[in-house]
Amino acid sequence: MSDTTIEKKNAEDVVSPHAYAPSGGRDEEVGTVNGQLHTDLKSRHMQMIAIGGAIGAGLFIGSGSALYKGGPAALVIGYLIVGIMLLFTMQALAELAVLYPVNGAFYTYVVRFVDPSWGFAMGWDYAIAWLTVLPFELIAAGITIEFWRPDLNVAIWVTVFLVILSLIQIFGVRGYGEVEFVLSMIKIAACSGFIILGIIIDCGGVGDRGYIGAKYWYEPGAFKNGFNGFAGVFVVAAFAFGGTELVGLAAAESANPRKAIPKASKQVFFRIAFFYIINLFILGLILPNDDERLASASGANSSYSPFVLAIQDAGIAVLPSIFNAVITISVISVANSCTFGSTRTMQAMAERGMAPKFLSYVDKAGRPIYCVVVQLAFGLLGYLGVAQNGLDVFNWLLALSGLSYFFVWGSCCVAHIRFRMAWKTQGRDLREIPYRTPLGIWGSAIGLGLNFLCLIATFYNALYPSPNAQPDAATFFQAYLAAPIVIALYLFWKAWSGDWRRMWVKLSDIDLNAGARPIEIDDEDEIMEMKTWANLPKRLLSAFF
Repeated sequence: MSDTTIEKKNAEDVVSPHAYAPSGGRDEEVGTVNGQLHTDLKSRHMQMIAIGGAIGAGLFIGSGSALYKGGPAALVIGYLIVGIMLLFTMQALAELAVLYPVNGAFYTYVVRFVDPSWGFAMGWDYAIAWLTVLPFELIAAGITIEFWRPDLNVAIWVTVFLVILSLIQIFGVRGYGEVEFVLSMIKIAACSGFIILGIIIDCGGVGDRGYIGAKYWYEPGAFKNGFNGFAGVFVVAAFAFGGTELVGLAAAESANPRKAIPKASKQVFFRIAFFYIINLFILGLILPNDDERLASASGANSSYSPFVLAIQDAGIAVLPSIFNAVITISVISVANSCTFGSTRTMQAMAERGMAPKFLSYVDKAGRPIYCVVVQLAFGLLGYLGVAQNGLDVFNWLLALSGLSYFFVWGSCCVAHIRFRMAWKTQGRDLREIPYRTPLGIWGSAIGLGLNFLCLIATFYNALYPSPNAQPDAATFFQAYLAAPIVIALYLFWKAWSGDWRRMWVKLSDIDLNAGARPIEIDDEDEIMEMKTWANLPKRLLSAFF
């Protein structure tokens, strides 16, 4: 194939976010009034969103409570299981996003390939999760400042960071991409630096503890609190990995989704293996799991971040403050992602008539402006953090998003499975798909199975958070409230639409053409050959590297 032909095909990859509308084409009524989402995200933005976009309080703070509950081995294994699950989920999402780079991404895929009612439940569940996480991140950012200035009211910093987020929105998706690019670079540098420092601490190069080695894995032990402790790790891990799916959501605003999405999805492997697993393994080597300070390492309490505690125990001056600054930056980064995740989902749902119509409006600068206003209005809930008993109310709001990621990730896998089944049923050739997952439908089946196992483990932990605990209604619903909310949303749309007769869209009725960007079979030399099991090792390596 000539370079000219390749350039022509790459240019065709720039797809309008309105490529798939409820009617099967562009929504003419919306299109005549609204602007369109801009395709301003470059490949470098997508890669940084994939590698470091979701690294935040879940890793830097929440991992401390997970270490305290389950021990170092349970910490590493739990995060690894969720990480493997996300590898398969992101590969499935990448295949769909490259072929259908449409607005709403996985919400649209679930509606289209699974069931509109379940898509409605997933869309609103995901939007609500980000809406409620934003005020939490604002409070978290304010609390991290208390590390230096405990005399200042957190409300001051909630206001400051909310103003900063509002200013970022002025620049649209390009502003989001540039901010994430810079902040992700800082987070990646911090994670890399901690690995080096952790090795030095463990070998006795810093501090007065001498050579530590793996003694904390023997005493107090690698596991703690049995299965209860192990199950408790999954809740923290899901929160830590939340936001990985934003790469798929950004497909509609990527300049070249066919090139950028697969490349960004492969970066998930490096984030899981390097920035999570290695960091947490080293953390378990240099910090004992029976350290009582870790009991307070939850939410936004950065003073008890295990990373900061490990550095303080090594007797290193100044560096704890530097790492706390990194945590502050990480929290702001996740807050920035909140405004992207919720606004794009709500705007896509409004285009399909599953949200108030005014939310579908996109201004000339490519901003879903009313969705942004709604998200920033939810940011005002951050002031609950300084009200009397306000955090109790806020904990219940956060409970709405507790399991949201497991439901969304599992639904992505189901959507990919149903897509592949429809593709086969309608006699389409797999070679038309520009990017194909290494294990195909089986990879998504594994991802779905692991999601289900995580839901079971979380259910058990919600009932029995510790070995001797008895079931408590308040404790259970704070951990599992998202499940009945999802069911309620699903039943609501079934009743509203009157669509009680079917559980899912028939494979033969699925529209595989609207918004699709397949390739010509003659252009097979442009993609990886994934037809035979003999090429499986090469396919796996190509998918992750």
